[in-house]
Amino acid sequence: MADKTGGCLCGGVRFSARGIETHHHACHCGMCRRWSGGPVLAAAVDGLTFDGVDNLARYESSDWAERGFCRNCGSSLFYHLKPQGLYMVCVGAFDDPTGFQLTSEIFIDHKPAGYAFAGDHPRLTEAETLARFAPSETPATSGRADGSSPDASLSQSDLQP
Repeated sequence: MADKTGGCLCGGVRFSARGIETHHHACHCGMCRRWSGGPVLAAAVDGLTFDGVDNLARYESSDWAERGFCRNCGSSLFYHLKPQGLYMVCVGAFDDPTGFQLTSEIFIDHKPAGYAFAGDHPRLTEAETLARFAPSETPATSGRADGSSPDASLSQSDLQP
């Protein structure tokens, strides 16, 4: 996919992305739903540069991942796997979000009953997601009182059927 630009709701953070995957994934874990207000739809990018970095905030949601958002308007922008240097950019943050195809869903057992995505693609439970993608030092259970799940160490190519 060609390079794309995007940004937050207030325009305080802008980005340019290179090497964008044409497929994206939906995460239904408790952390993603609390962070974004619903499932996170994100696509991996090979390169990401920002303008307005003074407005860019990062929240370390686990030992290995952080989430980026605008400190002014709160728009969710990216999920960053620190050890791999992998950025997963929220599809809705792109100026032109066309050209993406949903290819998998993770933490499907945490998805609220009020919505469902159509299509024939893999739908992994929390246990299946963590078994495939979590760092080896992370137990395969969330252990969180609020029902949220730890960030899974995902790679775009790993999620392909």
